[in-house]
Amino acid sequence: MLNKQLYIFIIFVTIFFNKSYSQEENTNLKIKDTIFEAYTFNPLSPAKAAFYSAILPGLGQAYNKKYWKIPFVYGALGSGVYFYDLNNKNFNRARTAYKLRLNDKPDEFDGLDGKIYLSDDALTRAQKSYKKDRDLSLLVTIGLYFLQIIEASTNAHLLQHNVDDNLSFSPQIIQNSVTNKSVVGASINFNF
Repeated sequence: MLNKQLYIFIIFVTIFFNKSYSQEENTNLKIKDTIFEAYTFNPLSPAKAAFYSAILPGLGQAYNKKYWKIPFVYGALGSGVYFYDLNNKNFNRARTAYKLRLNDKPDEFDGLDGKIYLSDDALTRAQKSYKKDRDLSLLVTIGLYFLQIIEASTNAHLLQHNVDDNLSFSPQIIQNSVTNKSVVGASINFNF
């Protein structure tokens, strides 16, 4: 029993209190990891991309070096502004014509001199319809503005992740050996 305790004590002392030294200490030793590549990233990059997109639409996409997205941003925002302006002009035309008609003055929809005739009820409905479409265009434009900010921030966040060929998703059609029918399946492969 004493010998067993002595052996355990010697092993304990050897493992925890033994300091081994080699010939010289090499301070220039650098170890390179063969599995993971060292990648430094800026944790504030998504916030910076969102800030740039909020200042000038498309600037966050340029910061992320996704220049091909900038025409889509301006196309979407430009379409929203165009439809807002178009509906606002039509609303103002219908409103002006309705006000002139209430004051018994000629308007562009009175039917005289080859002009289109619209009744008072039609002018009222046109005003409501154009106002609703104008407000909807404004909401869509604001939504697209915020969407491009969120897209720039999300893209900057996703650029920090390791996405390479070693991680893949491949859908496959598999032949069932029992029933001899095709089965659709998917597999996720991790290659090391």
